[in-house]
Amino acid sequence: MRRQIMTQPDAAEPVGVAGVAAAAAVASAPGSGSGSGSGSGEPDVMRTEFGFRLPRGYVDGSGHVHRDGVMRLSTARDELVPLRDDRVRENPAYLSVVLLGRVVVRLGTLPEVHAGVIEDMFASDLAFLQDFYRRINAEGHTRAEVTCPACDTAFAVDLAGERLGES
Repeated sequence: MRRQIMTQPDAAEPVGVAGVAAAAAVASAPGSGSGSGSGSGEPDVMRTEFGFRLPRGYVDGSGHVHRDGVMRLSTARDELVPLRDDRVRENPAYLSVVLLGRVVVRLGTLPEVHAGVIEDMFASDLAFLQDFYRRINAEGHTRAEVTCPACDTAFAVDLAGERLGES
């Protein structure tokens, strides 16, 4: 399985984040894949990592602001392991912090992203990451087909909001 890093679940082009675009270019280079294709000559590609930009940014101990990051798709283990964490048992609200600490794989130039980094983020950035997590892991489940009562036109509506970070 090849990984491709994208800005949004619906985006068609790799992110311009430093280092991220290069990784996506390597992953999509001819001859680098192992997919059998879907009959159209294109190899099967499953996007497992998605780039994002925090609204405010995480400020590290040195005062550097980190805004660009990458989140991977969650696995069943990612959702189950935090339930055994003592911090989550003491305070169920801590679940999202531990979970995001597992699936955010890169944030700026930080050497590691963990629950401690997530809990020190601004509330608006935490809310953004929670919404982003829902979007990439639901993959379209927040969309509903509706029909305009005035003109009878059918179209899709994203119930989670129009842009990333909105609800």
